Amino acid sequence: MQESSPATTQTTSEAAHGSPAQAQPSLPILIGTAALLALALALTVPFQSDWWQVLILGIVQGLTEFLPISSTAHLLITADLLNFQGSIGGTFEIFIQFGTVLAVVGFYIRDLLYQARAVLGRGVTDEAVRGARRFWLGILLAFIPAAVVGLTLRDWIKTVLFESPAIIATSLILGGIIFIVIERVPRRTQVVSNLENVSFRQALGVGIAQVFALVPGTSRSGASIVGGLLAGLDRRTATAFSFYLAIPTLGAATMVDLLSNLDQITGDDIGRLLLGTVVAMIVGWLSIGWLLRYVANHSFVAFGIYRIIAGIVILALVFLGQL
Repeated sequence: MQESSPATTQTTSEAAHGSPAQAQPSLPILIGTAALLALALALTVPFQSDWWQVLILGIVQGLTEFLPISSTAHLLITADLLNFQGSIGGTFEIFIQFGTVLAVVGFYIRDLLYQARAVLGRGVTDEAVRGARRFWLGILLAFIPAAVVGLTLRDWIKTVLFESPAIIATSLILGGIIFIVIERVPRRTQVVSNLENVSFRQALGVGIAQVFALVPGTSRSGASIVGGLLAGLDRRTATAFSFYLAIPTLGAATMVDLLSNLDQITGDDIGRLLLGTVVAMIVGWLSIGWLLRYVANHSFVAFGIYRIIAGIVILALVFLGQL
C-alpha cells in the first residue's frame, strides 16, 4: 500500500529551505559525534604537538566548504601560515572534506532516507518515485564533468595549482567579481524554486560550472551556485543543489585521494585525519543551516567583497614573502 505522506517534491522543497525538523540532530547522533570527537582528541592531543593546528584546520574546512569563498584556498593558506607539516602531500586537506560530506548527510538525513525509499520505489507514490529518480539523475549528471576532469588532471592540480598562492589569490578575486556581477544582472522572470524542477540541462550547467572549482580559490560551492543562478535557479535552490552535489563530489575526491596515498599515511596521521574530519563535520553542519537562513534574505555580494579582500591580502603576503 502506498503512503499518502508528502511526495519527495515537498520533502526536497523543505530541504531546500532548511526546515527546522531537518536541522535538529537526534540524541544518538549527538552522542556518537561527541564520542568520535573525544576519540579523535585522545588519539591526537597526547601524541601530536600539532593537534591544535589540526583543530584550526578542521574549523576552517567546516566554516568555508559550504560558503562560496573556497575552503581549499583557506585550508592551503592557513596551513602555510601555521607551517603545518601533516599535509601528507595535500591528502589531509582533501580527506577532511569527508567531514563536510557527513555534515550534509546529517543535516538532510530525513529527506535522504525518504528519497532513498522513493528511488527504490518502496512505500511512496508514483509521483514521488519519478521525482526522486529525476532529481538524483540530475545530481549524477552534474557530478560527471568535474569527476572526469579531476581524475584526468589530478596530479597536475595537486603539484602545480595547490602550490601557488598567487593562483589561489587570483581565483578568489575573479570569483568575487563574478558574484558581484551576477547579483547585478536582472533576474529572469521565471526561475526554478524547487529542487525537483531542476532540468537535466540546468543540472549539467551546474556540473560544468563546478569544473572551474578544481582551481583552488574558485570554490566548489561558489562555482556550483553561480552555475545554478546562471541556469535559472533561485538562490536558495542553487545553494541546496550545491549541498546535495557535495555528497558525490567530495565523497569521491576523498576516496580517490585516500586510496592513492595509503602508502604515505602512517599511524601518526590517523589521529590527525580523524580529528580534522570530525571537527569539519560539526562546524560544517552548523554552517549549512546558517547559509540557508542567510540566502533567504541576502544576496551573495558580501561574499564577493570578502573574496576580493582575501585575494588582495594573500597577494600582499606573497609580495612580502610570507607565503
